[in-house]
Amino acid sequence: MSATPPPPPQPPYGGSPQQLSPADEKLWATLVHIGGILFNWIPALIGYLVLKDKGPFVRAHTATALNFQITIFIAYIVGGILSIVVVGVFIIIAAAVLNIVFSIIAAVRANQGEFYTYPLAIKFLS
Repeated sequence: MSATPPPPPQPPYGGSPQQLSPADEKLWATLVHIGGILFNWIPALIGYLVLKDKGPFVRAHTATALNFQITIFIAYIVGGILSIVVVGVFIIIAAAVLNIVFSIIAAVRANQGEFYTYPLAIKFLS
């Protein structure tokens, strides 16, 4: 009996075991952007932590999505504080509309295989 374990199986698309296929990278990048509409920064954070080493395309999209979702979350907090003086309600509405519009644009670009940078996003991660 040999004490050495068998080698790990190779992925079917011929890449390294760590990397995603280009189609999978596009899929996950798209899902991270769409997830931001529904769950704010949580899908972007999970996507960044889990997928950042799986390929350059998905890393770029998860990082930019997380930057934008953190920026929107800050706008929600500021709007919540300023809702004492009615202007905060308008900030929250504007942030929600920008989140929906820019996340859909980013998801479409990710699905087409293009890189996208959100306008108005503070760059926390690169």
